[in-house]
Parts: sequence; C-alpha cells; structure tokens
Amino acid sequence: MNTARETPGFAAPENACDSHFHIFGDPKKYPYKSDLRYTPQVSTAEDYRELAGLLGIRRMVTVQPSCFGTDNTCQLDAAALYGVENCRVIVDVDESVSSKEMDLLHSQGARGIRINVNPIQPLTAGLPESLLPKITAMEARCKEFGWSLDFLFPDWLTTEMFPSLDKLRVPFTIAHLGMNKACNGTESRGFARLLDLVKNGEGYAYLKLTAPYRISLDPDYSDVIPLARAAFEAAPTRMVWGSDYPHASFGHHDTVKIFNLLLRIFPDEKERKTVLADNPEELYGFGK
Repeated sequence: MNTARETPGFAAPENACDSHFHIFGDPKKYPYKSDLRYTPQVSTAEDYRELAGLLGIRRMVTVQPSCFGTDNTCQLDAAALYGVENCRVIVDVDESVSSKEMDLLHSQGARGIRINVNPIQPLTAGLPESLLPKITAMEARCKEFGWSLDFLFPDWLTTEMFPSLDKLRVPFTIAHLGMNKACNGTESRGFARLLDLVKNGEGYAYLKLTAPYRISLDPDYSDVIPLARAAFEAAPTRMVWGSDYPHASFGHHDTVKIFNLLLRIFPDEKERKTVLADNPEELYGFGK
C-alpha cells in the first residue's frame, strides 16, 4: 500500500539502503502477540517493494517489530521475497537461542539482534540493570556470528545505558537518534553524550537517522536537521538512514517526505551516498 503524497526530490545513490523498516503481513498468517503497544497497519512485503522502487532503494534491512515478539517469520519471509543478498533482517530472539537456530537465521538473512524497549517508557527504576543479562548474552551471539545489536530505547534510558554501551565490542545501532527531542537542541546532556559515544568511543556505535516525527515538533521536521548534521559531522561513517515504514502508530506520515528530508540535511550528494550506501554496506555486510 503506497500512500506517498510527495515525489522523491533526488535520485538515490547506487545501492541505497533503507536500514530500518517493518513488514506487517496478514495477521491471519502472521499473528500478533497479545500485549500490543499499538495496532499494526497491514503493510505487506509487496507494498514495501513498491515503495522501495519509488525511492530507488536497492538494499534493505527489515527490523522485527514488537508486535510479533520472537516470532520472526514475517520479516524472514520478506527477506526471502527480496533476496537475502539484498535484504538483511534484525531479529528478536530469546537468550536461550541455540547455535543451530542462529545458523538457520543467518542463512535466511539475519544479521542483527534487536533489544527493544517501548520508546515512551517512563523513567523506571532498575530497568537499565535488568537489561544487562540479555545484552551480555546477545553480544556474545553477535560476536560469534558477525552480527550487530540494534537498540530502541526511550531517551532517558539511552542516557542511562551509555556506560554499558561503551563497553560493547560488537557493532550496534541506536534508533531514532537516541529518541533525543529536537527541541532540546544539540547541547542537551543526552545528545552531547550520544555524540561523544559515536565520535570518541571504541568505534562500534552507529546512529540511525529514523522516525523524525518521534522527536520533532515541526510538521516538516526542520528542528531535526541540526541534530542530524551534528551527528554526521561528529562521526560521518557512523550514521545510517531508515524510513521506519509503515511508521507504527504514526502511520499518517509520508515516507517520501521523510526520504526528501535527506536532501535538506545532506545537500552534498557525496554525504547522502555515505549515509545511504557506504555506511550500511559496511555495517550489514552487503556484497560479502
């Protein structure tokens, strides 16, 4: 279902990658778990393929949404349709996942493990500590298989987790610029610490330029531009872009409009190529 209201404002570079989107197939075939954060909008693998064609996307990374829990079938089926040489999958797995299961997931295009906390979760005592056993276990799995970790946290939790994230020794991504609100500017404590992590850390952290509507107060997302520029300038090889299609509970947002924001953030074609093609190729191992 392509509901774009704008047209692409620039030609995507060769091997452009959408590094963060979700597929929500027919719930009769892909049932949801019982405790939903939002009501998913059915958006099939075929729907997304149409959108990718419109944007000029040739590579893609589909990310397991919370509604399916640890049943990754819907995203894996999409990867099979697109071809695993062009599509990577970020899966959600239990700590007890076996090496045999990991081998199978790898053959199906999986290249990362998601650790997903509700991005509107209020400040909760003990939550950072409760995540550490899973993070430690999943880091070991990722190291074994050459995968990355993928984090979605509310802004306060991103900040609380910095000491633990700084100790990771596998590549990892932080979604939605760490959920730092654009209205707080580039000098806010959380965002400044985020920049320090990608610029001066151990070289494993990547930021996802995704879901501007989650952190913006402007209808055209203009207030996100300074944050995105600051993050890119701090560590240009540590940013990837994702559409976050079909935008979960923000489904009224236009994916092409979000894509066109890249032209305002990165007027230089070489910079767009870095974010859209070069960085995801390195992070997700396309062409290898």
